[in-house]
Amino acid sequence: MRIAFRILEVAAPGPGARWAERIWLTVPERPWRPKNPPPVAAGKAFSLQVGASTVVGRMWGEGSAVYLMHGWGGTGEQLDAFVEPLVAAGHRVVSFDVPGHGSSSQSMAGRGRSTLPEFIDSLRAAVERYGEPHAIIAHSFGAAAVVLAVLDGLPTGRIAVIAPMSDPIGFSYVFAKMVGFGERIRTRFLRVLEQRIGQSMDVFDIPKRMRAVDSSTLPPLLIVHDLGDREVPVASGEQLQKMWPGAVFDPWTSLGHYRILIDPDVVRKVVAFSAVPRTLPVP
Repeated sequence: MRIAFRILEVAAPGPGARWAERIWLTVPERPWRPKNPPPVAAGKAFSLQVGASTVVGRMWGEGSAVYLMHGWGGTGEQLDAFVEPLVAAGHRVVSFDVPGHGSSSQSMAGRGRSTLPEFIDSLRAAVERYGEPHAIIAHSFGAAAVVLAVLDGLPTGRIAVIAPMSDPIGFSYVFAKMVGFGERIRTRFLRVLEQRIGQSMDVFDIPKRMRAVDSSTLPPLLIVHDLGDREVPVASGEQLQKMWPGAVFDPWTSLGHYRILIDPDVVRKVVAFSAVPRTLPVP
């Protein structure tokens, strides 16, 4: 593939860009699942309409809502470890699968694919149905969607992000290096994405948008990241901390990108942060 992209970079960057877009939007076929899944009640099933897609989710408990947002190639079940302690703390917990993931129907981009706007739109649809978030807990790519939703005006009391991707547009450079193309394909690839989703890529440029935001409007943020994360390097979490005034950065070791979602100490820390009354300071 790398050799093919090197040739296309020189001879045919347009077709190369369209191929790059297909790869970028493709969702991994097998989501991560823990060997010993945390026990969780079945919950109340629900569905939401997001564009032409049906988003399937589950809900537990009563009280102010805490939303769980999975990452790219993930499912709501990956955050099940947070459900019971949040319900015990007096919260309604809302979890769902983004289009192209888990039990939800296919994405606007086609079968086996998904897009960042669909992450954002799924969260908005859930909030519209179940009410303003007391808190949002998000993993990986889902964290970028939550940050963008908040920058677009979605209200929430606080946010906890785990192994967050903090710069989706910046990741296009990493992606280009991974698959082997250069700037001619990369710039065209971003234009192809814009045509697909009908929005400028500037909308998803988190560092640029953070420079223009009124920091007094931002909710408290907890960032949890494993120092050895190979999927989303810890530098991404550190970058988000620098961009977000008052953010708390909590580093961990030996948990990687996924086991961090079920570690009992991490779960306790995230739940303690997410479940506290809004009037209290960040722990």
